[in-house]
Amino acid sequence: MNLSNIRNRLLVSMLLGVIVFAGLLAYGDFREVGRSLGDFHWELMPLILLVTCGNYLLRFIKWEYYLRQIGVRGLARKDSFLVFFSGLGMTVTPGKVGEWLKSYLLKEVHGTPVTRSAPILLAERLTDSLALLIIAGSGVIFFGPELWPVVAVIGVGSAIAIAVSRHRPTAHGLLGVLERVPFIGRFAPRFEELYESTYILMDPRGVILMTGLSVASWFFEVMAFYLTLVGLGAGAEIDTLLKAAFILPIATLAAAILLTPGGLFVAEAGITSLTQELLDLSKSAATVGTLIIRIATLWFGVFVGLVTFAILTRRLARQGKLLDGSGKREAGGEIAVGSDPAG
Repeated sequence: MNLSNIRNRLLVSMLLGVIVFAGLLAYGDFREVGRSLGDFHWELMPLILLVTCGNYLLRFIKWEYYLRQIGVRGLARKDSFLVFFSGLGMTVTPGKVGEWLKSYLLKEVHGTPVTRSAPILLAERLTDSLALLIIAGSGVIFFGPELWPVVAVIGVGSAIAIAVSRHRPTAHGLLGVLERVPFIGRFAPRFEELYESTYILMDPRGVILMTGLSVASWFFEVMAFYLTLVGLGAGAEIDTLLKAAFILPIATLAAAILLTPGGLFVAEAGITSLTQELLDLSKSAATVGTLIIRIATLWFGVFVGLVTFAILTRRLARQGKLLDGSGKREAGGEIAVGSDPAG
């Protein structure tokens, strides 16, 4: 997959985002949404964005930790920062597949094989899911007991994934099966390096530490949603915070399970409906709350990521480190990320 393909998918996802936003506005009634927008306390918006940045910075610390775990040494902090934040620009690609771009950029910047760094994305998703379960756990008890089966499935699935990745005989048995699959088998040597990094990243101590860090980072997004609700007129009290800590994680988990680009439609529908139900807000107010929190926690990150990606690719182009689709070095501003994944 080259950059052109990723760009096309990104454009499609952005178009889908526009459609989702238009659908939300229609649901909330354009005129009523306009009134709710006027009633929102916009002086809170800078604080909402600042809190969101706290989430990104803690996730960057996770990224740095994982790089050290897989033995990446000598990577300048500035370069690591640019690689990580470039990935934010791709969070609206289907299944967040664009975030794999971080591995390709890391290879171009530092020479780290893609097969060694790719499992970082899996570790990030796993610890994020566990953190969302922890944050939403108390809310499930009070606000959505019927969701316990979903919570249990995700929790058990995560535990199985960790157990399999840490049990070498089972993991190597699965790799052996893959080796015998036509077409896939020729990538067997790369699977071994992928697995070795996965084994390191799934160390129970590291999973616990990074899940704890993920709880802190996601709580920043919960706080951003809480501030959004307060700006809409919800009471600035603990009950509002608890409901925010239930609504946002549950909607995010649902979107993650269905692998929609950036959680589009699923997250918006979940946040809007649960906000109406639990906080007794009008359709228009709930719609505005959803629009604001999605802009602050999704589209703001996409904007920051795309700006960072542009800065990094220009640097790499000047250094002659960009690859075209055939694996040749390019002097322009184009990068391809699919000709030789193993690097």
